[in-house]
Amino acid sequence: MTATSKTPLLDQVRIPADLRALRPDLLRQFADELRTETIDAVSVTGGHLGAGLGVVELTVALHYVFNTPDDRLIWDV
Repeated sequence: MTATSKTPLLDQVRIPADLRALRPDLLRQFADELRTETIDAVSVTGGHLGAGLGVVELTVALHYVFNTPDDRLIWDV
């Protein structure tokens, strides 16, 4: 019996173009899966969590709308 992935959409996205190929109605699920993966990683490695969780939807939207990595994004924190 194979284990079911907790992040099936995230597992399919390797480059920004893969994200842009998703239907818009799947972006919420993708953001939820990205958040789940972030929480799982930080629970193992430690570190700060809040800021990363706060910008998941923004990050997904920016990569979906802009042609990254050709379009450059600059983050000011």
